[in-house]
Amino acid sequence: MVGLVLGVGSCGRPPLGDAPGPGGTAPVVVVSPGNDAGGSGGGGGAPTSTGSGGAPSSDDGGTTAACGNGRLDPGEECDDGNSSDADACSSLCKEQRVSALAIGGDRTCAILSGGRVKCWGYVAYAELGYGDYKSRGDAPGEMGSTLPFVDLGAGRSAVAISLGYEHICALLDGGDVKCWGGNYFGELGLGDHDDRGGTPGQMGDALPKVDLGTDQTAVAISAGYGHSCALLTGGRVKCWGSNGVGELGLGDTVDRGGAPGQMGDALPAVDLGTGRTAVAISAGSASDAFYDHTCALLDDGQIKCWGSSSGGQLGLGDTMNRGDHPGQMGDALPAVDLGTGQTAVAVGYTCALLFGGSVKCWGDADVLGQGDMTSRGASPGQMGDNLPATDLGTGRKAVALASGYGTSCALLDDRALKCWGWNYDGQLGLGDTVNRGMKPGQMGDDLPAVDLGTGRRAAAVILGTAASAGDEHACAVLDDGSAKCWGVGGPLGLGDRQGHGAQPGQMGDDLPTVKLFSDVW
Repeated sequence: MVGLVLGVGSCGRPPLGDAPGPGGTAPVVVVSPGNDAGGSGGGGGAPTSTGSGGAPSSDDGGTTAACGNGRLDPGEECDDGNSSDADACSSLCKEQRVSALAIGGDRTCAILSGGRVKCWGYVAYAELGYGDYKSRGDAPGEMGSTLPFVDLGAGRSAVAISLGYEHICALLDGGDVKCWGGNYFGELGLGDHDDRGGTPGQMGDALPKVDLGTDQTAVAISAGYGHSCALLTGGRVKCWGSNGVGELGLGDTVDRGGAPGQMGDALPAVDLGTGRTAVAISAGSASDAFYDHTCALLDDGQIKCWGSSSGGQLGLGDTMNRGDHPGQMGDALPAVDLGTGQTAVAVGYTCALLFGGSVKCWGDADVLGQGDMTSRGASPGQMGDNLPATDLGTGRKAVALASGYGTSCALLDDRALKCWGWNYDGQLGLGDTVNRGMKPGQMGDDLPAVDLGTGRRAAAVILGTAASAGDEHACAVLDDGSAKCWGVGGPLGLGDRQGHGAQPGQMGDDLPTVKLFSDVW
């Protein structure tokens, strides 16, 4: 799940999950953001300007142009009136904000000011993109200014990023897509099965962009377990990589992207139905291909899902896969029944943020927050009006949504963050390892908000998608432009392998921010 509409890790309209590029609808997270790439929250370092463009004037009380004077002078990106490096405006008056976050497997990536990207965590298939197989962020001295930027190519910047289980895709300025890391299924979309990013000379200008077709550009991306999807300008969707359960939505089980001649104009767009286009996508980053599926939020507010339905995650009242045989897509693919008169504004794995701020989740019971262990969506009569909305608390509505493997989070209208589901690594951020949402009395007003620190609120949230215990963590972009991560140790980027969030005294002001610019910020 980067910049979403207020959250990270899912997709929507504005989506909450994987974010779109110029001219597109944001997918992953909405205060500003999160899909996977998004804008920054407010506060803590916003530029202050006076006069015309911040230029000095003769009646400015004698103040001369200087970084730290509290006004935006020529050549400055920000000026918060101090000389500290420990905030979103550096001592040189340069922006240093986290715009968006994305998580996949044991890794985390951030889009920073100016569209630069940094990634950290464990490496199996060159996922970090640094030309080596070195893990980063789990030992002292590996973060801050020491952590390199991912080389996206000369003059290129990222507007969105999405992490699959073993690969990463970035949406670049101008609508190009580049992917690196593991390529077992052809999920990098480069016409071969060669991994990229683990050897010097494979990144930057040497890393080809994904061929989406003649004159085609993307506005959003989403990476799944072994497949990737792009939302193109105009609302078409193209997916490539693993297709064992029909997750590409092409009416067969043939993988795409790992052999010459399968990409570009040769790669069909997903048939979403007569006259229908997509405004957001979610590739359902799951733990393995058995659960792999894809969902699209359509232009009319409906959601359509295809691929594996083993746990009812397609929301169609059965466990039959869709998209792996001819005649299952297009008008033949039913929309998810969200209830009478209900439409969605965001979709994730597999939850929907509905118009009006309620949340509905279906599939495996652990992420549903229904106070029981009953899965929904695999049997008739479980969807639509029979599917209860998740209880977020008295009078509370959601503004952003993130769903991961076994865990869901909602950013609420009062800027509080609430998470439910599995909690074996403290990924709910509640100072214990008690699962939430699987028993009566655990949701609503009984569900505590995540403590992010004194005066801090989340601007975006994103969740991990790995299956095995020890692989779950969550991150939030905060309103001051910083980021915090909690859960299993290692991928948190805190310079240790200690988990955070599973014991009292590990959250709130006791949880350090992830240092991405310097030793102090």
